[in-house]
Amino acid sequence: MQETTLHADLKEIFRLEGGLTEQWVDGFLIDVVRDDMLIEIQTKNLGALKKKLGALLDNHPIRVVHPIALKKNIVLQDVDGKIVRRRRSPKKGKLEDLFTELVYIARWITHANFSLEIVITTEDEFRVQDGNGSWRRKGVSILDRKLVKIHERHLFCKPDDYLPLLPNTLADQFTNRQLAESKFFSTRLATKMTYTFVQMEILEIAGKKGRANSFQLRAEKRRGLHG
Repeated sequence: MQETTLHADLKEIFRLEGGLTEQWVDGFLIDVVRDDMLIEIQTKNLGALKKKLGALLDNHPIRVVHPIALKKNIVLQDVDGKIVRRRRSPKKGKLEDLFTELVYIARWITHANFSLEIVITTEDEFRVQDGNGSWRRKGVSILDRKLVKIHERHLFCKPDDYLPLLPNTLADQFTNRQLAESKFFSTRLATKMTYTFVQMEILEIAGKKGRANSFQLRAEKRRGLHG
């Protein structure tokens, strides 16, 4: 698959911060190698990293870098490359969106060699009216993504680093719906969030509220928060 401009832009940032790009390590091509750390930039589909993580994580520290667009500009082009329209996407990304992708590699989050860096961005998304794209976009294809600005960077090195993403207004036991309502996002995202926290051994299933699972912090995490 062809590398997006967004991927190349982020790779250059990490190169300038100290590292060598496009290095082979144990049979795998790595985006950036900084000292003994392997840095993999994945703009979407973290599940595609399963093979690398499974093969390399026991022997190498790996940092996965994933951008989330706080703001996105949609730039529509015709097949000749002429810009037809430029508009701001109404969708705004948020830090909690990381669980949309992290859920696919949840089994590796607790590994001592795993870390995640989320880069909150503004990006341009270039689309072309070629008739080959998704029916949801009426045949318009996504051509490229380009970094415009970095707003924030968030580093998660251990499971407890994700704890602040759980709102402190939740009851001791809560459902996915209650989590979603407290954070003003979808129940689908809340479900992925609780699944990942259970895999990280931060949450546990406490029982049922009606037909829905209820969740609570594991006892050792409650002691950590209140001790």
